[in-house]
Amino acid sequence: MMNVPILFRTLRRKGADGEAGFTLLELLVVLAILGLLAAIVAPRVISYLGSSRSQTAVIQIKNIVASLELFRLDAGRYPTEQEGLEALVKAPSGVPVWNGPYLSDASALNDPWGKPYHYQVPGKHREVDVYSFGADGSEGGSGEDKDVGNW
Repeated sequence: MMNVPILFRTLRRKGADGEAGFTLLELLVVLAILGLLAAIVAPRVISYLGSSRSQTAVIQIKNIVASLELFRLDAGRYPTEQEGLEALVKAPSGVPVWNGPYLSDASALNDPWGKPYHYQVPGKHREVDVYSFGADGSEGGSGEDKDVGNW
């Protein structure tokens, strides 16, 4: 059986001054491999990040619509467009039965791109429409610029 310290001495390379290390060629090969991995993985990660914002918006909109339904059960109506979605966080004047806040944080009223969600009552698609115009902030689009709503 081979002596363990001898095994380590045979695996370790020694340079001209007696210290172990890597050659420049070995470092360049490792950097090239890391560069190739980054070139392959980075586009996939970026596409997942983009689609995750749209998916987050869908979930947030469902949460807002559920909160609107709770508001409607308590107040007997949806908030007006003038009251807006802020009525889910702070009691609007003229609503005697408000058992909120229906959303714990006002930041939940902003889409993943940092813009406030749009609210329309009566909606074009449903009784109430809650929607975001996506990354570009304008109507229409595809990919990350696609509109996301509760319809």
